Amino acid sequence: MSLPVPSNAKVFWFLPTHGDGRYLGTAIGGREVNLPYLRQIAQAADDLGYEGVLLPTGRSCEDSWVVASALAPMTERLRYLVAVRPGLQSPTVAARMTATLDRISAGRLLINVVTGGDPVENKGDGIFLSHDERYAVTREFLAVYRNLLAGSVANYRGKHIIIEDGRLQYPPVQQPYPPPYFGGSSNAAMAVAAEAIDKYLTWGEPPAQVAEKIGRVAALAEQQGRRLSFGIRLHVIVRETNAAAWRAADDLIRHVSDETITNAQKIFARMDSVGQHRITQLHRGRRDQLEVSPNLWAGVGLVRGGAGTALVGDPETVAARMREYIALGIDTFILSGYPHLEEAYRFAELVFPLLPLAQRREAAAAPVNTGPFGETIANEYPPERRQAVQS
Repeated sequence: MSLPVPSNAKVFWFLPTHGDGRYLGTAIGGREVNLPYLRQIAQAADDLGYEGVLLPTGRSCEDSWVVASALAPMTERLRYLVAVRPGLQSPTVAARMTATLDRISAGRLLINVVTGGDPVENKGDGIFLSHDERYAVTREFLAVYRNLLAGSVANYRGKHIIIEDGRLQYPPVQQPYPPPYFGGSSNAAMAVAAEAIDKYLTWGEPPAQVAEKIGRVAALAEQQGRRLSFGIRLHVIVRETNAAAWRAADDLIRHVSDETITNAQKIFARMDSVGQHRITQLHRGRRDQLEVSPNLWAGVGLVRGGAGTALVGDPETVAARMREYIALGIDTFILSGYPHLEEAYRFAELVFPLLPLAQRREAAAAPVNTGPFGETIANEYPPERRQAVQS
């Protein structure tokens, strides 16, 4: 089905709580991810005008709730997209955590509902459910979680979750609750999204595949009298020229060995995530077919699970590709780039002026320093005048 075209878009950035660096698949150029470094990224994103930041979840990451709680007081406008994990948390405990963080951040919390797609990691966390059973748990979890946050008393008896007299003493700032985001490409995931989610997220697939997927979710939601909004998760590699951007993409994976790719692909193959399988099918673990759609590069997915594609190009090209997704109905972009601190500045400075942003933050005009030690000219003489003096 055809979706309304958003008039503007929101752009989020990413907090790399699982690690950061200049290259993928190697310790070369790696950076220690500690609170001071994450603070730099969060404050840069806040100052540059990003809508918010996504915090990843899983055993390879620092805990997203603790990190968001630490960083929220250090930023002013930035929103934090933090994961709840049905099956790992009870819905009542998750609701209390949500209300608390929303209150102490003055209403800057967003919720990422994560069901989990790696059976090995799930078992390490005590979850021994099949793919569809996890989504059944998610449906029950959301029924209790949303009602509690909206002020209801929870008395619920499902197949997986039983709650008696569940209550939330302190409500969230955002009413009825902080908006839930959610991604999943399986039929079971789409059914949950249509029933209980505000914003459906897809990974960065080619536009035709994205259109088909979000169209299906929108149709399912319409059958239930609901309307969703849509977002996309992508990496970005933007430089002042297309040639420079493609060189940067090649450079990002120049230390990735064939053995590293093979080992990573084995891990991805064991997952029961339909979305992960769709990303893997874009490149099939091969280096020779990484541009899977114009300016959409799948090199990140050779070694990184989850979001595995990047928009590559000069500012005008990347902005044009983003507008193609907007034309499909996407109104939210959750972006990242390596290293995340420098790339947050690069993307905002080069691409923000070319996008129809929902909340554009104009930078204050800086005075031009033309003094004898100023950075603008680096000399008190303009270049042509200096040449005349020397001749």
